[in-house]
Amino acid sequence: MEKKIGFYVCSGCGIGEALDVNALLDLANSEFQVPLCRSHECLCQTEGVDLIKSDIEKEGVNTVVIAACSPRVMYDVFDFGLDKVVERINLREQVVWSHPAGDEDTQMLAEDQVRMGLTKVKEIEPPDPFQAEEMSKDILVVGGGLAGMTAAREAARAGYGVVLVEKEPELGGYLRTVYKLPPENPPYETPEENPLEKLVKEIREDNRIKIYTSGRVTSIAGGPCLFDVKISQNGTEIAERVGAIVLATGVIPYDASKLENLGYGKYADVVTMVQVEEMFKAGDVKRPSNGAPVSSVAFILCAGSRDPEHLPYCSSSCCVEALKQASYFKEINPDVTVYIFYKDIRAVGNYELFYKKLQKDGLFFVRGNVTSVDDDGSGGLIISAEDFLTQAPITSESVDLVVLATGMVPTTAFGEPYRQPQAGQEGEVEIPADAILVSNILNLQYRQGPEIPALKYGFPDSHFICFPYESRRTGIYPAGSVRAPMDYARAVDDAVGAALKAIQCVELTSKGMAVHPRAGDMSYPQFFMQRCTQCKRCTEECPFGAINEDEKANPLPNPTRCRRCGVCMGACPERIISFKNYSVGMIGNMIKAINVPDEYEEKPRILVLACENDAYPALDMAGLRRLQYNAWVRIIPLRCLGSMNIVWIADALSKGIDGIILLGCRHGDDYQCHFIKGSELANIRMSKIKETLDRLALESDRVRVEEVSIADYYKLPQILDGFAERLAELGPNPYKGF
Repeated sequence: MEKKIGFYVCSGCGIGEALDVNALLDLANSEFQVPLCRSHECLCQTEGVDLIKSDIEKEGVNTVVIAACSPRVMYDVFDFGLDKVVERINLREQVVWSHPAGDEDTQMLAEDQVRMGLTKVKEIEPPDPFQAEEMSKDILVVGGGLAGMTAAREAARAGYGVVLVEKEPELGGYLRTVYKLPPENPPYETPEENPLEKLVKEIREDNRIKIYTSGRVTSIAGGPCLFDVKISQNGTEIAERVGAIVLATGVIPYDASKLENLGYGKYADVVTMVQVEEMFKAGDVKRPSNGAPVSSVAFILCAGSRDPEHLPYCSSSCCVEALKQASYFKEINPDVTVYIFYKDIRAVGNYELFYKKLQKDGLFFVRGNVTSVDDDGSGGLIISAEDFLTQAPITSESVDLVVLATGMVPTTAFGEPYRQPQAGQEGEVEIPADAILVSNILNLQYRQGPEIPALKYGFPDSHFICFPYESRRTGIYPAGSVRAPMDYARAVDDAVGAALKAIQCVELTSKGMAVHPRAGDMSYPQFFMQRCTQCKRCTEECPFGAINEDEKANPLPNPTRCRRCGVCMGACPERIISFKNYSVGMIGNMIKAINVPDEYEEKPRILVLACENDAYPALDMAGLRRLQYNAWVRIIPLRCLGSMNIVWIADALSKGIDGIILLGCRHGDDYQCHFIKGSELANIRMSKIKETLDRLALESDRVRVEEVSIADYYKLPQILDGFAERLAELGPNPYKGF
C-alpha cells in the first residue's frame, strides 16, 4: 500500500494551551516529510471529522495520524473505513493532563510521542481478514441438562443451527431426578414445578436443533467456525462442522462415602439430597432402614464442602436445596421435626424470603460444625456438633433421617492430568503446563491437550473478572454448574450468556475478526517459516492453544483460535512472527525514534512498555485525575506484556535510554491478565533480560517489572517517580551518544 499520510493535531482540551502545536506540525513535516499537516481546535466534533474526511476524499489521504486524546476514546468517531490506516497519538491524557503546561520537558515528551506515532504508521499495513471456505455458524452444545437445553433453545431462537449431544438416552441430565425447583416467583415461598417436560418438548419441536442422545463427542479439530466434530451414537460415527461450542456437562455430587464420620454407608438412614429428591419424585418417602414414616429429619449443610480435606469451595446451591427439601417434608407432614445444621446460610436475593418463611414454619437452625453421626441404640440417629460461637459441644435429639448436603464436583475434574510436551533445549525457560485433565468430554485435537484448561478445583478456567463464560480455548464456552457452582436459576442465565458469547464468536470469526478481548481486530499472526528453528516456544507459550505442531515441530497456526495477544511474537527468538499492524521491528523502530539527549543535558529517558488492557488505561486514568509524574517517560502500549520481545530491551539500552519499566497485570491464581499468562511470561523472560544487561555491562536495576490494574492508577506517579530517583542514583546510561 502506497501511503498518503495526513497528520492532524487537536488543540482542544488544553492541548493548545500546554504545547506549541505549530512545532509539532513542523516536526512531522521536516523529520518525516508528511506533506499534509493540520491543526484544529476540536477534531472530534463534526467540523474536525469533516476536515479529515475532506482530505481523504480530495487529497487522497489513506493514512490518518491523529494527535489528540487517548486511542481508548472517540474510536468510533475516528473510524474512516477498513481500508484506511488510523493511528492515534495520546497528547491529552498522557502528556498535557499529567505534566506541567508550557514546560520544555512536556514539549519534548509530546514531540517524542509524535515521532513514535509517525514511525509506527509508516510500517502499518491494513490487515487482510482471515477467511476460509465452508465456515459454519452452527453451535455445538455438549450436555443435555438444564443449562445445555437452555443454551440450545436460546441459540435456536436467535436463528442459529444447533447440534445438541447428550450421553444419556434421554435429555434432562440431573433435572430428571429432581422433584421441584426452588421458588422463582413472588412471594418466593413455594417450590416450583419441574420444567423438564416443557423444556424437552420445546427442544424436540425446534427443527433448528439436531439432537444426538446416547451420543459422545469423540473428536474436535479446527477452530471457531471451522470446528470439525465427530460424534459417536449407538456405534455410528457422525461428522458435523460447527462454529462454536457450549460445554454444559454439569457436575457430579461429591462422593458421600468419603465422609465416614457422618455415617454415610454405615447407617441406611443417612442419605444424600439426591436420594431425597428421588424419594419425593417417586412418591415413596420413608426411612430406608425399615420403611417407616419420617417424623424427624436433620440436614447437614456443607457436608464435605468448605473443607480443605474434601471440597475447599462453597457449592453455592446446597443451602437453598436443603431449605427446599425441608419444605417438602413440612408439606406432607407439618408436624415433622426438621433440624438444619449449618456453618452459614447462603440464601441470597429472593431466596431470603423463602428462608424466612421456613423459619416461621418451625425449622430448627443450629449453627455448628458437625463432628459425627451415631446410632442412638434404638434405630435413631444422633448428631454431635461443636457450636460455632461458644465452641461448646452440641448433641441433637434422636432423628429418623439424616440428609447430607454434599457439594458439586464438575465433570471436567475427572481424569488423569495431562502435561503438554516441553522444549528441553539448553538455556530455555520451561513454562509450566496448563492444568488440563484428560476427561474424555471434548477430545480436542490440540497440541496443548485434549480438554480445556481448568482451575485447581477442576472448573474450566476463564478470566474471572472480565470474561465469564470463556475458556482458554477460543470458541468454547462453559455454561452452568460445570463452569462454577450455581443454582438452577443462575444456570439458566449462565446458559443464555454462553449462547450469546457463542453467537458473538461465530459472527466475528466469520468476518475475519478476533473475539475477546481484542474484538474486531482483523490482524492475525503470520509466520516467516524459512527462519523457523522448531524451538517450540510459540506453541508452548500460547495461552489459547492457537498453534499446533507437525511431526517435525513446525508451528501450525490456527488463525480462528487466535486472540491476537502477540505472546507468540514475544516468545520467538528468531522474530519470524508478526502482524500487519504489530511487529517486533515496528516497536523496535518506535524505540529508536525517541530523541535521547546526551548525558550533559541531565534529561534521562525512561521507556514504559505498558499492557493495553490494564496499565495503559491506568495511565489514562492518572491523566484524567490530573496526577503529575516526571516527563522522562516515553510510553509504548503493548497488546500484552507477554508479547514483549527481549530484543526491545537491547534496542532501548543501546539507544541510550536510561531505564525501562514493564507495566503489566497481576499474575498468579487470582490473575488479572486478559491473556491469562502474559505478565507471568514477562517475569520469566526477565531472567534473559538480566543476561542482556550483563552482556551490555549495565545494572539490572535499569529494567523493572511492575504489576498494576486499572484501579491502581493513583500508584503510578509513585512508581514512575521512584524509578526515576533510582536511575538518578545509578547515573546515565553509558551507551548515550553511541
